[in-house]
Amino acid sequence: MAEKSARRAALEASLAEDPTDAFLRYGLALQCLREGDTEEGRQRLLALIADDPEEQIAAYQQLGQSYAEEGDAAQATEHLRVGIAKARLKGDWHAAAEMEGILSQLST
Repeated sequence: MAEKSARRAALEASLAEDPTDAFLRYGLALQCLREGDTEEGRQRLLALIADDPEEQIAAYQQLGQSYAEEGDAAQATEHLRVGIAKARLKGDWHAAAEMEGILSQLST
């Protein structure tokens, strides 16, 4: 992997000050995915979900999307379906619809 970006270094530094900040943790996971560090990004998303499975709807979406982009339909489907269910329970219809859209693209 290439050298870490300044953005990623800044997120890691901020997170070192407050390791429980879910927003920073999510941002770092996305930055890892953007930089091609897919495994670390996914692990960070899974950790967020494990810590707060009812609230981390965006983490389910990003996790599912990362698998979909890689062509792993089974893993993408698994995470998206759980995310859709969680989103519906919270009344987050927009997130549910976005994940349903990704899911429908997998079957085409």
